[in-house]
Amino acid sequence: MNVRSSILTCGGSVLAGFVAGFFGGGGGMLCVPLLEARGLDVKCAHATALIVILPICIVSAAIYIANGYFDFTAVLCASIGVSLGGAAGAAVLNKLNGTVVGLIFAALMIAIGIKLIVS
Repeated sequence: MNVRSSILTCGGSVLAGFVAGFFGGGGGMLCVPLLEARGLDVKCAHATALIVILPICIVSAAIYIANGYFDFTAVLCASIGVSLGGAAGAAVLNKLNGTVVGLIFAALMIAIGIKLIVS
């Protein structure tokens, strides 16, 4: 890994962690382009981002829980939903080519950005 790549990785990782901690999620949206910039193909970047954001989620969740921001019922319902959706998404990812996955991801990021601007 060269110096520029190391700086990009470290800086981007800190930013992704901050975004996840500040907003309670969203670090994966930064991790995917960061991993692609490091040379990972689209599918590998998406799959790797899921593992990369695990420690962000654990640390951020612990801080939120310690500060009293926790609703067990919401966690239980959301956990079931994201587990089912994650399994379905992983199965679909395996069937699509990288270009299609990249286009869907870009469209989703644009749609979310527009929604946030309009809200």
